[in-house]
Amino acid sequence: MKGLVYGGPGARSWTEIPDPVITAPQDAIIRVDAVTICGTDLHILGGDVPEVASGRVLGHEAVGTVVETGSAVSGLTAGDRVLASCISACGIRNVTITTGLVDTFSTPRLLAMLVAGQLDLGHMVTHRFGFDEFSHAYDVFADAAHSGALKVLVSR
Repeated sequence: MKGLVYGGPGARSWTEIPDPVITAPQDAIIRVDAVTICGTDLHILGGDVPEVASGRVLGHEAVGTVVETGSAVSGLTAGDRVLASCISACGIRNVTITTGLVDTFSTPRLLAMLVAGQLDLGHMVTHRFGFDEFSHAYDVFADAAHSGALKVLVSR
């Protein structure tokens, strides 16, 4: 499979990476069907997050399909559609994050409204790309002042 790999400040590549494997009972493998690009990724690519080392695969806020689960995972089975959302730095150790920007209290209600067709978020996605255009999608998102990008979606 391919992934966008951070190669140090200003360096990235769309390259082959190893397929994931279950290594712990609480693991799940998700085939990513669509992903958005976040400003956090731009900070990482700019070298502003020294905790992120060269070789990190970027991307988050993904929608995908469960492929396999570890023995401790309950409530998910192969074929389930899921939303996987975390910050790009989720692999960094010993970090405390305090924020008033993200209040997940309303997330279950908002997801239920979305599923029920009560929310139309289509207008928020201003640019759409295929996975083979991942690197270009980052360029467009990084130059939002010129491109008008609000949210960039990359999908199969």
